[in-house]
Amino acid sequence: MDFGFTAEEEAFRAEVLEFLWEYRDTDGYFHRGKDTADGVRRVYRALGDRGWLSLSWPTEFGGGGRSPAYEFILWDEMAYARVARPPMGPGLVAKALMTHGTDAQRERYLADLRRGRLNFCLGYSEPDAGSDLAAVRTKARREGDHYVVDGAKCWTSNAHWSDSMWLLCRTGAADSRSRGLSVLIVPLDSPGITVSPIPTLDGGRLNEVRFDGVRVPVADRVGAENEGWQVVASALAVERHVQFPPKRLRRDLHDLMAALESAGVAEDPVVRRQVGELAVRLAEVDALALALLGEVIRGEPAAVPAAYHKLAGTVLAQDIARAGVEFGGAEAVVAGTDTEFLWRQSILETIGGGTTEVMRGLIARQEFGLSA
Repeated sequence: MDFGFTAEEEAFRAEVLEFLWEYRDTDGYFHRGKDTADGVRRVYRALGDRGWLSLSWPTEFGGGGRSPAYEFILWDEMAYARVARPPMGPGLVAKALMTHGTDAQRERYLADLRRGRLNFCLGYSEPDAGSDLAAVRTKARREGDHYVVDGAKCWTSNAHWSDSMWLLCRTGAADSRSRGLSVLIVPLDSPGITVSPIPTLDGGRLNEVRFDGVRVPVADRVGAENEGWQVVASALAVERHVQFPPKRLRRDLHDLMAALESAGVAEDPVVRRQVGELAVRLAEVDALALALLGEVIRGEPAAVPAAYHKLAGTVLAQDIARAGVEFGGAEAVVAGTDTEFLWRQSILETIGGGTTEVMRGLIARQEFGLSA
């Protein structure tokens, strides 16, 4: 397998690095107790103005028609610079609309998504269902040409500043599991919606979003009623290659090495061995990321390669942070320092986007044919 990038792709990387210099002070990848929404929105609009939020969209939808490798390069460099994470709207939402949306929905949403002027959050997890999406209980009851939505979503990223929610809800019977789900687009300023903060371990914010008789036009359902599972599954399949960029780990490792140098322990044989082992594992994550990208480019099923990549990457994120705590001296135990913060933040990476346990279970079932 060729793990290299073409000359044109490397030229694009150079453009990205030049762009990032202007936004080097936008710390939107982590939150650290700060409200980063305005800065992140500015970055998204700037990316939209360059056509970089729609790099791999088909040209018939106004996109660049480029390889997913361009998206990978963009968000890999964004992660190293810690400027922003990939937005849900131009990625998951837009690509689902291209496949499952109506002409009217594409006309209404795609242009603003492409330009970075419309921001979405995902309404998936729930208080009683956790990450088991087939157990979703938020109910959408049909009344004429509207649905009436009641229920709650929790641990929702960016709901406090997004424009709309990509809502997975139950339109079938209570016991219908994945066969009774639908996807609705719900403006977050709709009457009956309450957004409440959930503080996170790293000083950031997730949200609980409650729905109390929220009316949503049937025209804002994406795909057929009770076929939301297919919509969600197909959308996730095309976004896996940008969800955990490996250069985030390279930046973590570089910062660890600088901290160890500052603490005067970088030449300690035990420390050198530990850092070397972490560097080898980083090379493994790089290889897994590129293998996953190759699967996506070829249009092959990528659930298992994505699980391998996320599992290896997020566990490594914790181990890099743990090394900082173990060897970093006084800074490692002072609240608010970079070393101490990264330890708290790395724990969240093994939860968001599918927990470590979920990833291991997926690999066991789909790769090795094991069952509980």
